[in-house]
Amino acid sequence: MPYTKVKSLESLNKWHKTRVGYLVFGLVELAVVYGFASLSIDRGNLWWYLLTLVFLVGGLKNLIRLIKSFIHGNKAAKA
Repeated sequence: MPYTKVKSLESLNKWHKTRVGYLVFGLVELAVVYGFASLSIDRGNLWWYLLTLVFLVGGLKNLIRLIKSFIHGNKAAKA
């Protein structure tokens, strides 16, 4: 059973490194950022601000990799 979980994680990681994967992960992370930012403004808790920052960095990183893959091809995005 654990072998199939590893295989599915490997295939998800492989898909994440495609242009569509970067786009989907970047947009999902930015949507999560919007939710966490709303919670942090509403409640004023520093943990929500921290989660907002973490997901913002991850979302921007994926979108920057997407742009790099369009400019330099898929090989540059993997570096």
